[in-house]
Order: sequence, then structure tokens, then C-alpha cells
Amino acid sequence: MSADVLAEPWRSLNRLAKWRTIFAGWQLGTRSKGDPECDAVRDHREVSLMLRAENNALVAMLVQKGVCTSEEWGRALALEAKHMNRSLEAFFPGMRATDDGIDLDLPEAAETMKRMNFKP
Repeated sequence: MSADVLAEPWRSLNRLAKWRTIFAGWQLGTRSKGDPECDAVRDHREVSLMLRAENNALVAMLVQKGVCTSEEWGRALALEAKHMNRSLEAFFPGMRATDDGIDLDLPEAAETMKRMNFKP
């Protein structure tokens, strides 16, 4: 693949990645580059943004090419989200996602938080 073919995607992704700083500032407040916690949040947000753009592009191409329909993709997405929720409930005993937020079974969730060194 030639550099010319990749130039526009790289420019677009680089511009999208700039939002990492806004998200990190929103989460942690203004911090300088080199702050380990903020660098980690910026890195994580950049990865999230890139994955979102890549996934959206891939799904759009699959639907446009007739590999799947939007409805099929929606059903598959819902199923995967349910699987991930069950996996996270198993990983964080005492915690469960609902439509309104996270429900906590306080004794079990407190033990999980203690075991996993959650910060107060």
C-alpha cells in the first residue's frame, strides 16, 4: 500500500486523536505531559477513539458491500454487549450494570473493591 493511500486516513486519525487531551483533562483536570496518570488516560482515550473509528468504518463497509445488514449487526452487537456484561459481573463480584447505572451488592462489592485495591 502506498504512502499516498494512507495519507488521508493518517491525517484524519491524527486529528481525531487530539481529543485525548480533552478527555484526560475532563477526567483528571489540567496536567502536563509526563504526568504518569494523565499520560495513561490520554493513551487509553486515544486507543478508544481509534477503535471506535475503525469499528465504525468496518461495519459501514460490511453493510455497504452486503456482507450483513444493519439489523444483523445490531443483533450481534447486542449479544456481544450482553456477553461482556456477564463477563464483567463475574470479574467484579457484587457489581452489576443496569439501565440506570451500576447496582452494588454492598458486602460483596466492598470485598471486591478491597481485594482489587480500589482507591477510596
